[in-house]
Order: sequence, then C-alpha cells, then structure tokens
Amino acid sequence: MALAGLDIGTTGCKCTVMTAGGRILSSRYREYAASRVAGMHEIDAEVVWEAAKDVIRSAFSESPESVKSLAVSSFGESCVLLDEQGGVTAPVMLYTDPRGAAQSERLSAALGRERIFRLCGHPPNAMYTLPKLMYIQEHKPRLWEKVRFILPIHSFIIYRLCGEAVTDYSLASRMMLLDITKLDWCCELLDAGGIDKALLPRVTTPGSAAGRILSGIADELGVSRSLTIATGCQDQIAAAAGAGALRPGSAVNGSGTVECLTPVFDGLPDGLEKMAPSGYAVVPAINGLYVTYAFIFTGGALLQWFRDRFAGEAVLRAAQNGRSAYDYLNDRVRPDPSGLLVLPHFAGAATPYMDTASKGAIVGLTLEHDETDVYRALLEGVAYESRINMERLESAGIHIDSLRVTGGGARSRVWTQIKADILNRPIEALASSEAGAVGSSILSGLAVREYMSLDEGMSIVKTRGHFLPRDDRARYDGVYEQYRRLYKALKSVYGEG
Repeated sequence: MALAGLDIGTTGCKCTVMTAGGRILSSRYREYAASRVAGMHEIDAEVVWEAAKDVIRSAFSESPESVKSLAVSSFGESCVLLDEQGGVTAPVMLYTDPRGAAQSERLSAALGRERIFRLCGHPPNAMYTLPKLMYIQEHKPRLWEKVRFILPIHSFIIYRLCGEAVTDYSLASRMMLLDITKLDWCCELLDAGGIDKALLPRVTTPGSAAGRILSGIADELGVSRSLTIATGCQDQIAAAAGAGALRPGSAVNGSGTVECLTPVFDGLPDGLEKMAPSGYAVVPAINGLYVTYAFIFTGGALLQWFRDRFAGEAVLRAAQNGRSAYDYLNDRVRPDPSGLLVLPHFAGAATPYMDTASKGAIVGLTLEHDETDVYRALLEGVAYESRINMERLESAGIHIDSLRVTGGGARSRVWTQIKADILNRPIEALASSEAGAVGSSILSGLAVREYMSLDEGMSIVKTRGHFLPRDDRARYDGVYEQYRRLYKALKSVYGEG
C-alpha cells in the first residue's frame, strides 16, 4: 500500500504518491493563477479545488500501488470562507494582500504588540488572517453574515474530501488566532477580532486522521472509498519533515526563489521577547516542536536576475555545450572569497529587518572583477544574510547545529560549500527534490500507523552530499564583519538611518 501527499501552493498544487520506504511512484502538478489587481491579491478557492482533484486523480491512477492515506498541506495565512451549504462566499485573500493593515494597527493599539506576540507567537501584521477577517466584517458586512466556516486552505480541501472541518497547529497559528501555549483557539484574540469560535475548524496535530473520503468524491476521482484523509501542515514544516530535519537543533535551508531557514526547537524559546522585533514568528509543529522562519526575499531570484540581465556570454556558452548557465558559472568560480559585498535586498529586506524600502547593492567593484566574481559575491551575500539571521536567532535561544538544503539551490555544490563555510555549520543536500511532498506523505503514514513515530517516518529520507566547514573558513570572517555594517550604512546613504 502506498502513501500520498497533496501540497497546495499559491500558484499550483502537487500530489505525490510514494511507498512507505520513500520511493516515488507518481507525481502530478497543476498550475493556477492568482489575481493581483487594484491592491487586491486573491485566489479562487474553487479553481484550487478543481486543480487538487485533477492532480489526485492523475497521480493515483498512475501509481502502480493503491493508496492508503492522503495528507493535505498548504501555504499559510490565507483562509476560505464558506456558507451554510459549504459554498465559497468570496475570493481568498493572499498574505500579500494589503487589506487589513488598519485593523492590524487597531489590534496592536488595543492589546499591545508584545501581548499579541505572547499569545499567538506572531507579531501583528496585515499578512495574517485575523486582520483580514476584521476588514471583511467592516467593509463587507452582508458577505460576513453568510459565513459559517473559516478554513485555512488545507482545511478547505480536507473538508471537501471528507466532510470534516479540521486544521493543524501550524496553519491555525498563521491565522494569528492560536494560543501557542494551549495549542487551541485564543479567546482573547477571538473577542478582540469579533470572531465566533464556532466558525473555526477543530485543531489537531499534523499527521492525524481527519476522516474517510466521501464516497461520492471517491467515485468522482476513481480512488478507493477506504482512503484516509489526514491533516498535513504548513508547507515549510512539511518540507522539514521531508528533509528529515524536524528535530531540535536542525534547520532546513529552502533554497528556491526565496531563501528560507526553518530552524526547529523544543518548546518555547527563553528569548521569546527578542523574536518579534525581527519579524520571527513562533509556529507550533508536532510532538512539542516549534519552528520559526528566517527568510530572504531574493535567493534564487537574485541569481536568475543576474543570469538574465548580465550573464549573456555564460548563457550562450552553456547552451552551446548543452548545459545550464549556472553550471557554467559554478565551474568558473574561483576558490577564494570574492572580496565584494552584496546586500541581497533587491526586493526589500525580510528578516531580521522587515524593511520593504531597503535596496540591494554590490559594493567594492573594480575594473579587475568579471561576471564570475559578481556571481560568487551573490552566493556569498545570501549566505552572509543567513548568518545575520542565525546570530539573531541564537540571541533568542534558538540554536542551529546542522542544516539540510532543499530546492534548486541545493544542486549547486559551490553554493552549498560557501554556505557551510560562512555559516560554520555542516550541511547535507537531499537526494530528492520533493521534500514537501515526501513530508506530507510521511504525515499520511503517521495517520494510518504505517509509521509508529515521526522519527521512523523521517528515517526514509536519503541525502546525496555532505558539506563540512573547511579549515580555512575564517577567511570569510573579515568580510562578514564589513557585511554586518552594510545595511545600516546604506540606510544612511538613502537618508533613512
């Protein structure tokens, strides 16, 4: 019997079927579009539902083994509003939608930012669900009167599949409504936002059985009526499980378009009060574990920008040899640090600054530098920014002993070694690029006791490379000390510091 994971993203969803031993049997992906018009960033929940059914149907039909359980994970912060009949009442507001900013400020004034963070582990911000629900109450009262269910994205899909309204701790917390100590809905925040608890789903641990698939849906999709539907979690936590890194002291380095560190820690950190000013949240995961997210808006996106705008010769030469431009540039990177400073704020600064007005910079250029030097400096800049985040987290009591890297950036041995040297941590690259899908499938295995523990499930994860900090890593330290001063220096240049 096989296991399956369904991952719902903002631009598409993927269903992956694997054996209990971790061998991928089938995987299907389908894109859909989000709308960003006139300050409204939205997605159609019915479109997401149709795409989810399509990938489930296709992945299950292509699997040579029947599937025992399906766990659903998704992106966070966004919720689907349903009426009495389970129909969608409005488009889903994405986390980037600016609506709710005024309501977030009112919440902060009423309860205090520190109090809110202590309750829910999230600094008040319009990106989360609660301020957006308050916005709807105030600006669309007739719509609000019809609302009978408020469901995170994965809960909506679970509800449609098995008829049960249930969510997990991680996605409930991204609503800015979960008490992170009691792991249940926070009455104080519900009252402050005018939200009836009866509208919200039941909260449970990831990897719990939500229910059996509805017979009509099973027949429509051509799957077994005995299929168990299980709770997944937020996509970053699913990736941590699929990377075998959902353990205290571990962290996942998601090296994709956005560069993200997901450290895992046991219980609430001692330095909790130090986290909110830097934009770090405290997100409950599973088995008493918590995570936070440290992220850079431009990781792979920065390399793609450089490739498309400035590395024309590399693209041409690589194409002539049937290779990617990144492989060509990686082969030409010199072993020594570039000596350049790159502030990777080309789309603003994420943690620990949370400064959307910050600008990117390449500092220290001379006539002797070429495209390969700049490329290496971009790799270094992202790693230096990650080190800034790691040191901030260390001051809050969150320690990272080792990392596992996933995503497109994990394919670069050069970049992974640079990260190991600059961060002074061992890094393992995963054998599979499907960390999120594997993590969701592991959770589906927990729901049907195919795995008796999370550790047993994560034991299937395989790595393909181990990178240790080199003996000469200290050569980066002087450059890093310069880098630490760069953000503040540029703020003064722009008249903001």
